[in-house]
Amino acid sequence: MDARKLAQDHLQAWRDGDPEAVAATAASYADPDSGGVLTGPDLAAHAAATLDRFRDPGFEVERVIGDADAAAVRWTLRADHRAAYLGMPATGGRAEVTGTDLVTVDAAGAHVRRSYDRLALAGSLGHTARFVPAADETREFGVSARAGTARTERPGALVLTWLEVRDDAEAAEVDLLSVEIVKSLRAARGFLGVTTFDLGDRKYTLSAYDRLESVRAVHARPHQRAMRRFFKSGLCTRVHTSVWRPVSARDYARCPECATPVRTDAACGCGWTPAAVPTL
Repeated sequence: MDARKLAQDHLQAWRDGDPEAVAATAASYADPDSGGVLTGPDLAAHAAATLDRFRDPGFEVERVIGDADAAAVRWTLRADHRAAYLGMPATGGRAEVTGTDLVTVDAAGAHVRRSYDRLALAGSLGHTARFVPAADETREFGVSARAGTARTERPGALVLTWLEVRDDAEAAEVDLLSVEIVKSLRAARGFLGVTTFDLGDRKYTLSAYDRLESVRAVHARPHQRAMRRFFKSGLCTRVHTSVWRPVSARDYARCPECATPVRTDAACGCGWTPAAVPTL
């Protein structure tokens, strides 16, 4: 058994999109997403999940070095991103990453240890990494997004919802539904803006409207589809929805000349008047 030949055979199994062949060409295998060393059916299942996320993988070999006992293959992967990965919904884009397979051989066969940069892979799909702790003694941490408008009037109503998800795959599905809901809201006459944030297993949405009557814009078709997914198809484990009317709202801005905090509905003593900005 020549490690260089076995390394090429294993890589070809990935190119062919064949999970069983991937498992047959490696006595053991590990990569940054495998959660440890895998063999047999576990390796085939991992390969199937990977190939489901990244379709039509094209491995371009840049260099092969080594001998009959051990070999290293430097490759560049290009594949279509078709399912959730690292919390990213399927982008439909072309993923690209460079990595290395280190292959050693013993009586059991080829042992493959694959390395690649998961952050570079995410970056090729247009995602930027942010490093935050999961939690400390009093707080949970997460990620957020905003979809605003140019309207600067004060909100007359706020809608708060959150959904509790089981895992990353369900979180990605909720994200896709959320994108469609936000698109529909942006076309609504009374919509002022929306902020979404993820904390632990919950996905929150806070949206603002010019008046209470405008909240009915939430019930457009994308939102109806999401509700059916919860009530009819088992999406998510919990959902909260509520409508809030603001009791008071005050905005302050610091004068760029004298550094005095000024209410945005008044002028600074030195004559500066703050510009109005959207609430969300």
